[in-house]
Amino acid sequence: MAFPALGCSFDLSPKAMTAAKKAQKHMRRRLIAGASGVLAVIALFLLVRACGSSIDGQGFGESGEAVDPGNMYGFSLAEYAPTRYLVKDGQAFGHMMDVLGVPYPKVANLLQMSKGTFNPRRWRAGDAYWVFRTADSASTAHYFVYESSQTEYIIFGLDSLYVQAVERPTKVVQRIVAGTIESSLYETLSNQNVSPAVAVRLSEVYAWTIDFFRIQKGDRFEVIFEERYVDDTSFVGTGKVLGARFVHNGKPFYAFRFEDEASGIRDFYSEEGEGLKRMFLKAPLEFARITSRYSKNRFHPVQKRWKAHLGTDYAAPTGTPILATAGGTVIAATYTSANGNYVKIKHNGTYTTQYLHMSRIAKGMRNGTRVEQGQVIGYVGSTGLATGPHVCYRFWKNGKQVDPLREPMQRTEPLPAKLWASYEAHMAPLKAQIDSIAALAE
Repeated sequence: MAFPALGCSFDLSPKAMTAAKKAQKHMRRRLIAGASGVLAVIALFLLVRACGSSIDGQGFGESGEAVDPGNMYGFSLAEYAPTRYLVKDGQAFGHMMDVLGVPYPKVANLLQMSKGTFNPRRWRAGDAYWVFRTADSASTAHYFVYESSQTEYIIFGLDSLYVQAVERPTKVVQRIVAGTIESSLYETLSNQNVSPAVAVRLSEVYAWTIDFFRIQKGDRFEVIFEERYVDDTSFVGTGKVLGARFVHNGKPFYAFRFEDEASGIRDFYSEEGEGLKRMFLKAPLEFARITSRYSKNRFHPVQKRWKAHLGTDYAAPTGTPILATAGGTVIAATYTSANGNYVKIKHNGTYTTQYLHMSRIAKGMRNGTRVEQGQVIGYVGSTGLATGPHVCYRFWKNGKQVDPLREPMQRTEPLPAKLWASYEAHMAPLKAQIDSIAALAE
């Protein structure tokens, strides 16, 4: 079976597995529908009538499409006629309540009731809301419903005053995606309408085993992850990555999420139960590219002479967060004319790392500060002797600078033997799904 260069998206049901293209098209339609259904939540608000606001007609924005008879937000559409509006520029909540016939004392009570639920300063033009009027000749507004997020809405009772925040039930579904790298992991996933969060999570899962600055065209991956939907159609976000396989330089790397409440374990392991984490991350940035490697003899672009370059340069946009590759104690956080802004961390009696040319050092970084692996310690820049934004990553072992890309790192502890049977039962079906999809590409 042909396998597209940028990968395919697969549903996990047997029916969809036999009709992958149809499933992919359907998923894209669902994603697009979900994206178009997003309702904004942040905005400007005044508690009283907005002076000088430009408001036409009844003071509302555009009305939405007609609503089919049934039930909406828990209200019978036989009793109430709902209309959807968009907040217009300059509109105030208090003014809209006034237009609906709600007197100011009631508005003040509603605002008091809504504290901690509804922030009157966080809405703006374009936000959507619904007004429910009685379905009789009086057409009295009884309810005002504000979509505070894709998964929550707030009901304001305008007659018998009350405020209620309601969480929509979300459905979690598994999705499996496979792809072949053409330029980057992010682009390959994006071409399949997969959230960028999945690329970030994969980079976190494999942070100790794969250098994502060295992945290349032709590398392949399969990943099973969760997506959350409201009303079975509106996409509201990604959940956990459950399992993955990444083929880098022809070598497959499996990763499976495993949780055990009794022992407190919540981590990723290989198909053999080995921990993926190592003492050091593969790189101090999540996404970038290596522009200069550790070398005993390199032509310096600023000094215009040949000299040793005992570090690894990672190019990235100015302001990109720089991460501590391992936990330790800051022993320097300062500026020099050559290094620019830099941070140096002592990890133990053997290892020390240094991060040069920062645009700025992260707040709180000073001698004696304890940092954790993956903590932001500064931001990419070009201070000191640098021709462009990058971080020069330097690595010491027993007081001598070495090449971190060639330094073998010890793994964390493997899965305890007593949990192996439970892990294998959990991992096996995920691995079978991944392998069945991978077989289509081979």
